[in-house]
Amino acid sequence: MEPTTTAYGTWSGGRFMHFGETLSEARFIECIQTAYESGIRTFVTSDVYGNGKADELLGNALTGIDRSTYSLVGMIGHDFYEGQRLGSRGYPRFTDPVLRGPEQYAAFTQMAAAKELERCGTDHFDLLMLHNPDEIGYTNETLWQALKNLKDQGLTKQLGIAPGPANGFSLDIVDCYERFGELIDWAMLILSPLEPWPTGLILPACEKFGVKVMTRVVDHGGVFHGDVGLPGHEFKAGDHRTYRPDGWVQHGMEKAERMRPITEKYGLSLLQFASIWNLSQPAVESVVPTFIQEAGNPARPIEDKIRDLATLPDIRLTPEEVETVRSIGDNTGCMHLKGASKRHTTNERPDEWPMRDDLLELAARYGLGSDW
Repeated sequence: MEPTTTAYGTWSGGRFMHFGETLSEARFIECIQTAYESGIRTFVTSDVYGNGKADELLGNALTGIDRSTYSLVGMIGHDFYEGQRLGSRGYPRFTDPVLRGPEQYAAFTQMAAAKELERCGTDHFDLLMLHNPDEIGYTNETLWQALKNLKDQGLTKQLGIAPGPANGFSLDIVDCYERFGELIDWAMLILSPLEPWPTGLILPACEKFGVKVMTRVVDHGGVFHGDVGLPGHEFKAGDHRTYRPDGWVQHGMEKAERMRPITEKYGLSLLQFASIWNLSQPAVESVVPTFIQEAGNPARPIEDKIRDLATLPDIRLTPEEVETVRSIGDNTGCMHLKGASKRHTTNERPDEWPMRDDLLELAARYGLGSDW
């Protein structure tokens, strides 16, 4: 089954990433079932979430449901089987040369895909994505051949790439399309009306190579759910959103308020508006927000947020409306981007590496500028 317009990610609910209240296992499962019962038919999970626990809970939630009625998107990329967790940096990518060389990529991907499928209680993915790749993951032919082998075996119907965990990787993604575009069906990228940059720069390249885009963080850290920043709302200690710059919530709410005339024109909720703005972009075909049970008295039940997305109307904004929203939410230059950058002279982190001349040449060809 092709991934659908609306999708549910197992990072939601606070169990495997630190935001909002941490749902119990029972409620976590119920949320997935609420999504399915409400009409959401695509479910996205990664093997590294809870070292496989998210996969297991998803499989539990979907037990007994006809497999042909939903699309399963899996992700592999980190090695929690043999790798050691490096504090806040998480588990290493399986392509880390300390763990293995290219001659072992096929064996690892085969094992990781098979184990994730077993935990999910099925025999195939509809889409399998390379999750949070390092520079090797973007450029290595042996790795992409290993992923193709999984598709040839029927373990997945399609292949994709899911950069992260932060934003950026723009030139690396386009370079990956040029190298392996015939193998890549989907990409999962960060995009919202309050964060149109830098993903907006490369959507034309996605369209050129026929890569369909699934967009995450469309909710912009919960701002488009409508209960962040209300009187009585509070971020719990350890919530990863507390590391953002002071005032980000109020700043986001002010910009969202300037977008309200378009929201009201179409009779949309804030989340529906943000989702439809994303879907009005080139190549974007699916949205997968983060569903958060916020702390504090004014918080909406997470189940209401799920149903809100599930009732997304089938409309698109005009090009003029898309541009109006983009200009209001323009965040160009607001952060240091991950991936290839002139800021780096060595590969000190798995998500940052030095700029290469061939990437600057690519940027020139695609009109992406030189300030990287």
